[in-house]
Amino acid sequence: MPRPTKLRKVEFIPKVQQFIPINVLKDDMKENILKIEEVEAIRLKDAEKLEQEECAEKMEVSRQTFQRILNSGREKIADSIINGKAIRIEGGSFTRNICHIHCLDCNKRWNTSCESFERLTDGVYTCPDCKSGRIVCKDSNGHSFCKRSCRRHVTID
Repeated sequence: MPRPTKLRKVEFIPKVQQFIPINVLKDDMKENILKIEEVEAIRLKDAEKLEQEECAEKMEVSRQTFQRILNSGREKIADSIINGKAIRIEGGSFTRNICHIHCLDCNKRWNTSCESFERLTDGVYTCPDCKSGRIVCKDSNGHSFCKRSCRRHVTID
């Protein structure tokens, strides 16, 4: 069984999510679907002009994975330009932030996407091991509550 795809961290989700060539009949038009993480890789490397290692760090993936994501996005864009295909931006395996969750009762630590943590804390988010509700989201330095994009406050009794 293949390993599940690791979430890729993205800082930018474009507001315009479709590009359509002119002079192509709608019935004849084909399209390429560009994943959100492919757009982020292209933004970091080509628009921000960052080095590959820095890009990979920002997306929290290996350099090899970053290169695969970047190449896939560039190939889709080239195919669209050369062959007159539309580009639609959607989907992928991404998150706006990775939350480092820590249970204050049993000391279990695990990672989840910020979106999952927010969705789950709307109800009662509990530790998967001890079922305690005394959990916090910590940043990579171990400080309580992420300072990046997840600012979820969890009430600690």
